[in-house]
Amino acid sequence: MANNTHRDAVSPAGLAEPVGDQKTDFVEAERAHSPDLLKSGQRYDKMDKELAQYVAEGRIEISEEENNRLRKLVDKRILAIMITTYFLQAIDKGTLSFASIMGIVQDTNLQGAEYSWLTTCIYIAILIVEYPQNYIIARVPIAKYLSFSIVAWGTVLACTAACTTFSGLVVVRTLLGIFESVCQPAFVIISSTWYKREEQASRVTYWYMMNGAQQMVGGLLAYCFSLITSGPLKSWQWLFLSYGVISVIYGVFVGWWMPDSPMRAKCFSEEDKRLMVERVRSNQTGIQNRQFKKEQVWEALKDPQCWGYALIQLCTTLPTSGLGSFQGIIIQSFGFTLLETQLLAMVLGAYIIIVLLSSSWLVKKTNQNLLVMLGFCVPSFVGTALLMTIPPDTYSRKVGLCICYYITLSFWSAQTLALSMLSRNVAGQTKKSVAVSLNFIIWSTGNAIGPQVFLSWDAPRYFIAFATHLGCYSLLVIIIVALRFYLVAQNKKRDALAASGVHEAKDENMTHAFEDLTDKENQNFRYVY
Repeated sequence: MANNTHRDAVSPAGLAEPVGDQKTDFVEAERAHSPDLLKSGQRYDKMDKELAQYVAEGRIEISEEENNRLRKLVDKRILAIMITTYFLQAIDKGTLSFASIMGIVQDTNLQGAEYSWLTTCIYIAILIVEYPQNYIIARVPIAKYLSFSIVAWGTVLACTAACTTFSGLVVVRTLLGIFESVCQPAFVIISSTWYKREEQASRVTYWYMMNGAQQMVGGLLAYCFSLITSGPLKSWQWLFLSYGVISVIYGVFVGWWMPDSPMRAKCFSEEDKRLMVERVRSNQTGIQNRQFKKEQVWEALKDPQCWGYALIQLCTTLPTSGLGSFQGIIIQSFGFTLLETQLLAMVLGAYIIIVLLSSSWLVKKTNQNLLVMLGFCVPSFVGTALLMTIPPDTYSRKVGLCICYYITLSFWSAQTLALSMLSRNVAGQTKKSVAVSLNFIIWSTGNAIGPQVFLSWDAPRYFIAFATHLGCYSLLVIIIVALRFYLVAQNKKRDALAASGVHEAKDENMTHAFEDLTDKENQNFRYVY
């Protein structure tokens, strides 16, 4: 890295870069007239203006040692926030499941399917606001917007403690869905902005496995709150109020600690900011571009892989939403006490973490995302089939059915890996925004439907729900296989172009990486599968 400091401290023409208010005008004028620009082959006019000021003239080789140093800096500021934020979101959203056996159903006089609708209304709200949210995310300081959203959902969560009727709960749960809808799509964009392609699968897994962590911590905390039997508030009210206040305080911290982008990261030196931009050049998915491009919208809607990722979300969220909402009710129906049910939820959380970490490790070792997804679908078929066929008539069978319930959630690895593939395989900022919107619109659809297949008259075995889940797993297998065939074929076409001498299909300098080209427009792009 001996030469990096000098290269980063100069403008594209090799001249000393000005400081202060003259910087932007100088750089734009220089890039418009510099003859060196033609030699580099980069089109700065196609780049986001803020990003262009940090893009080196040509590709810079960053040593492994320096790359590790930069990644640790990013992990401290970005990954730590994503993990903590997602943990809070998961535990906030999952609070209703724990409250369901703490008296909220009786205290608010919920009847029939009203409890199911308290989960469904969250995802209907997300379904409606998802595209507007993604449009906003692409055009505002993302960290500040995330901070605002956390404060807002914390406030709404705390207000849940004041609800005494179904209608009041529907209002706060709908608002919770609106404000929480920013979290996952923002994290997909943030992951592709700050991390290299080979780092993104593990980073997405780290924050996504907080679904399991919240099961562990949430189960323990819910048990502690269950011990409150007197006072002005019920135990479930203290649960919502405490989590809401913590979320508000944390949201303020996020606005102070987390930078919006490498270019705006005042916590890093100018040299490090330039190197952080340079180190993700190989992604070829860009960092930032606020220009809306209609042609990229149509490309996203016509791209089979975008629909593939979205359908994977449908096939995984429909089961997880129902299994998550009814976990307390299902486990308790096996004959366990309230305490045992709360503690067994912690075991489920540990299993989810094991599934996500092991799938991420296998992807790193084999570089086979879709085949790993297929492998983790097998336990889901087995667990669900056993839940439908074995009656809980002995203690040993009840324990066995509880284990079966755990392993049904093995397919969750497909949901996580599909998100990481979306961030790595879709290029072009408008196209990615549309793809992420489509992904989470379908994601919210699955989550909204999930609790509805658990019919009250089908309790406690819920045969209809589990049969629906088997259908989802079968469709998931078909989609994964089809997506693999498609992506392999696309890479072979580009390899053939490179072999025939087409320079654009074999550009080791990745000259056009920051020009907001889509994955289809950039023939040098290769898909991960």
